[in-house]
Amino acid sequence: MKIQFGREVCGILDAAEAREWLVTNGIGGFASGTVAGCGTRRYHGLLIAALQPPVGRMHLVAGVDEIVQYAGESFKLSAHQWADGAVDPKGYLYIESFHLEGMKPVWTYAFEDALLQKRVWMHQGENTTYVQYTLVRGSGPVAIELKCLVDYRDFHGCTHADDLPMNVELIEDGVKIVASDGATPFYLRSSEAACEPRHEWYKNFFLPVERERGLADREDYLFAANFQATLKTASSVTLVATTNPSATLSGENALAQQVMREANLLETWKRNEPEFSTSAPGWAKQLVVAADQFIVKRSLPEEPDGCSVIAGYHWFGDWGRDTMIALPGLTLATGRADVARRVLLAFAGYVEGGMLPNNFPDAGGKPAYHTVDAALWYFEAIRQYFDETHDEKTLRKLFPILATIIDAHVAGTRFNIHVDAADGLLYAGEPGVQLTWMDAKVGDWVVTPRTGKPVEINALWINALETISRFAGLLKLPGNGYEKLSTKAKRNFQRFWNDDRACCFDVIDCPDVGDDESLRPNQLLAVSLPVSPLEPQQQKSVVDICGKYLLTSYGLRSLATFERGYRGHYSGGPSDRDSAYHQGTVWGWLLCPFVLAHLRVYGDRVAAMRFLEPLGISLQMYGLGTLGEIFEGDPPFTPHGCIAQAWTVGEVLRAMKEIQKS
Repeated sequence: MKIQFGREVCGILDAAEAREWLVTNGIGGFASGTVAGCGTRRYHGLLIAALQPPVGRMHLVAGVDEIVQYAGESFKLSAHQWADGAVDPKGYLYIESFHLEGMKPVWTYAFEDALLQKRVWMHQGENTTYVQYTLVRGSGPVAIELKCLVDYRDFHGCTHADDLPMNVELIEDGVKIVASDGATPFYLRSSEAACEPRHEWYKNFFLPVERERGLADREDYLFAANFQATLKTASSVTLVATTNPSATLSGENALAQQVMREANLLETWKRNEPEFSTSAPGWAKQLVVAADQFIVKRSLPEEPDGCSVIAGYHWFGDWGRDTMIALPGLTLATGRADVARRVLLAFAGYVEGGMLPNNFPDAGGKPAYHTVDAALWYFEAIRQYFDETHDEKTLRKLFPILATIIDAHVAGTRFNIHVDAADGLLYAGEPGVQLTWMDAKVGDWVVTPRTGKPVEINALWINALETISRFAGLLKLPGNGYEKLSTKAKRNFQRFWNDDRACCFDVIDCPDVGDDESLRPNQLLAVSLPVSPLEPQQQKSVVDICGKYLLTSYGLRSLATFERGYRGHYSGGPSDRDSAYHQGTVWGWLLCPFVLAHLRVYGDRVAAMRFLEPLGISLQMYGLGTLGEIFEGDPPFTPHGCIAQAWTVGEVLRAMKEIQKS
C-alpha cells in the first residue's frame, strides 16, 4: 500500500493540512508537519530534540521557507497561516504530489517545466534532521534559498519574540545557535549551500489546531540563517539541523542509511514471521515500518541497551501501561523479539512496590506509579515473549520480579490496591486517583474513577496468576499458592455477570454505589485473554453486545451511546476533551481485544480480519502511514488525539498475527 496524494489533496489547504507526517530518531526526538507545509500545532517542526533521551524534548527548528528562482520567475514553496487570518505564502499550490517512502515524507513541487523534490528524515540515535532538495527536472538551473526559522522551548510550550537572546554564530558550513546561558547549542549546516547568519523575528504565526484544542495558538520564530545554492538537474542540496556538531553533512550517505534501515525492518519481519508477512494485507507492511517509530532507547546502569516505547506522538513520553500493551505487536509481530527482551529487562529495573511506572516525566526524574494495570500487562507481555522465544534464561531473570509483584498485590500496595481475601479478586482505588487506563482527570475531578474491582483488572489478575503458575512449573519452582489464588478468583469472577443485561458489570463493589453496570468495552478482555473466567455462552453474549453497541469502523466506543454521560464529540479546551476522553470516544487499540474475542467465539478468521480493514484505509487520513489514538463516538468518527499511537499500531499488528495463527 502506497500513501500518495496528488493535487486533489495537496492543492486544497483544508485537506492538505489535515494530513500529518512524522519521522523519529529512536531516542524520543521527532520531526512532524502537514502535507500543506504549514504548521498547525505547537508540536510541528523539523527538529524536536530529546535532550534527556527519551524525554527532555525541546522544539529547536520550526521550519524552512523555500524560495526558488527559475527561468526569471520567483516561487515561494512554503506556506504559513497568520494570526490576522492571512495565508501567505501559498506554496501548497505548487505541490504536484506527496507520498511516503517508508515513513519519509516526499513532496514534488512543479513550477513552469521544473520539478523539485523535497525529503525529510532523521538520523537514528541522534538529534539530527535532514531536509534534502533534488531537482528532478528542469530546462535550466534552479536557485534555491532556504530561510531557517528556529526557537528554543519545551515542546509543550510556545515561543514569543525576545523570550531568549538567541545568539547566532557563523561557523564552517553554517551557523551555531545558543538560545541562552546553559542552553544546548544546535546547528544548521549544509556542505552544498552558502550560509548567511540572520537575526530577525517573524511574529504571529497562527496554529489552528491549538485554537481548536483551547490552547495558546500564536507563536513567533527567529529567522536565524539563510542558505543559498544553485541546483542542476539530478543534483541535490541538503540542510542539516542537529544538536551534534559532528553530524555527517552528506545527504546521500544519510539517506542511504535510513533507506537501508527501513528495508532491514521489513526483511526482519519477512525472515522471522514468514507466514504472517506472506498472508497479511498490503497495509500491514506500512505498519511494520511505523511500529519502529515508537521504540526508543532507555538506558539503565544495569541495562545499557534498554529500550522503552513512546506511547504516542506528538506529546506522550513512555508509559508503563502503554508499553506493555503495545509491546507484543510492535516487536513480536514484526519479528523483533530481541527488542522485546530489552524492553522487558529495562522495565524490571523500575518495579517498585509491586508496580510498574505509569509514566516518566517529560523533564526526567522519578517516574509516577499511579496505575493498577501496568504490572498486570507486564505479565501478559512476558507471557507472549516467552511463548514466541522459549527464552528460559530471560524468564529466570524476570521470574523473581513477577513473584514480588504478586506478593505485593496480595499484601496490598499503593492506592489501596489489594487482593480481597473474601473472593480473591483485586480491588483498587481511593478518592482523587485514577488507576485504570480510563484515567482522565479534570482538576480534582476523576472523570471515570472506577474504584472497586474493575472487570478488566481482574481478568488480567487471573491471567497473571495463571502465567506465573505456569512459569513456576517450567522453572521447577513452587507454584501451588498461585494456583489456589487463581482458582478462587476464577470462581468468584462470576460476580461480574449481570443477568439483566447479559454482560459484565464494568466495576463491582464500588464505594457507595455497589456494582456499575455501564456498558463499556473493558469486559472484552475477559474473553480475549488466554484464560477466560466466563462460560462460553457468556463470552458470546459479551462479544455480541459490544459489537452491537460499542463497535465502530475504527475501534470501540468507551461508553455506549444510551448510557448517561455519553459524549459523541471530542472537542473544545482541555477540560472539555478530558471529560469526553472515556465517555464515548472511540479507541483504536480496543479493536484487538474485540477481534480476538470474536475469533474465540465464532472461529471465523475472515470475519475477524474484516473488522480491521477500515483502519487500513485510515492510514491515509490523519497520521500518514500510521494509526492514531482516538476517534469521535458519533459518525463519521473524526480522528483526534495523537496522530500516531503505540498501542493502536501494536494491537492491530498483534490481532492480524493472531488471526493468521488461528
